Amino acid sequence: MSTVKTPSKLRKAGSFLANNLVAVLFLILTIISIPVSGFSATYIVNEILSRIARNSFLVFSLILPIMAGMGINFGMVLGAMAGQIGLIFAMDWGISGIQGLVFASLIGIPISVFLGWIAGTILNKARGREMVTSYIIGFFFNGLYQFVVLYLFGSVIPMRNKAIYLSRGYGVRNTVDLSSVRQVLDNTLSFNIGPIHIPLLSYLIIGVLCVFIVWFKKTKLGQDMRAVGQDQVVSNTAGIAVEKTRVISIIISTVLACFGQIIFLQNMGNMSTYNAHDQTGFFAAAAILVGGATVTKATIPNCFIGVLLLHLMYIVVPRAGQNIFGDGNIGEYFRQFIGYGVIALSLVIHAWRTKRQAEHNREALHTAAEGDAK
Repeated sequence: MSTVKTPSKLRKAGSFLANNLVAVLFLILTIISIPVSGFSATYIVNEILSRIARNSFLVFSLILPIMAGMGINFGMVLGAMAGQIGLIFAMDWGISGIQGLVFASLIGIPISVFLGWIAGTILNKARGREMVTSYIIGFFFNGLYQFVVLYLFGSVIPMRNKAIYLSRGYGVRNTVDLSSVRQVLDNTLSFNIGPIHIPLLSYLIIGVLCVFIVWFKKTKLGQDMRAVGQDQVVSNTAGIAVEKTRVISIIISTVLACFGQIIFLQNMGNMSTYNAHDQTGFFAAAAILVGGATVTKATIPNCFIGVLLLHLMYIVVPRAGQNIFGDGNIGEYFRQFIGYGVIALSLVIHAWRTKRQAEHNREALHTAAEGDAK
């Protein structure tokens, strides 16, 4: 009996390790780095709670495109640009507090819907290459965004607040002060448990998004997205508007990224006008992959686990590198290396699994054919 169970347990352990290899590697690295960093438990917990509240919304925006079979939507950076334009308008008009965030969201929604529609339409023309195409789309629209904030604001688009535009009379400054909306979500309805700060409103907003995603998956549109993600040919035969469904998933993802970037920047308290959005898609993709998601399947727990592990590493590894090597830059370089490495490793594992599954299916068909012949 034991000889039968042991291989089974080993297979289960091997399967678990293969399915969660990235998360396990991150966990091991982080456990090693925590004592070396010298940070107190209170500091780490406060930082983690703040970063989960700050970054989770952006990571959640990746779920629906993955469910629709479009892989990781690196084009979510378009939504981040829309959110930043909304914040520029809010600061120019002098709208502060939660009202400023709402105003920025109202400005960003139509922009992100329009950009998401364009991106989704383009991605429908690039089936099978959606991830790299969405990455290039982000670069293209980044050029347009730079043109708008560098030349159109103040020349074509009127601006009233001299504090945010360049001395030449047009164009937005490199850094926009968001002190009027800084951490308004984090400090509203917040409370402390000893030295631990709990940003309750931020977590309530994330909770509402989780409920929305769970509800959306049960709707007809959500079921259509799931079906399209599993097999587009069968979905089309079943009468599902495949291209429209895929475009809607990108639009929703872009709008959520707009909200997520506004939440992220209000926590930071300032905005780097020309590059705050550059790494949005990269960090969100790294987080969701670290959490155990793949380019074909992602869940709410994957988002939370990914944000927790990735940002725990971002907190402790630079300091650990500084303490070991006497140079904080080593930790920063290692952090960047790990971030890009996670994405590369996840894509390699996905390709390997796809190839292995295809070989398994061919062997099954071959075995079935031999059985029929006999």
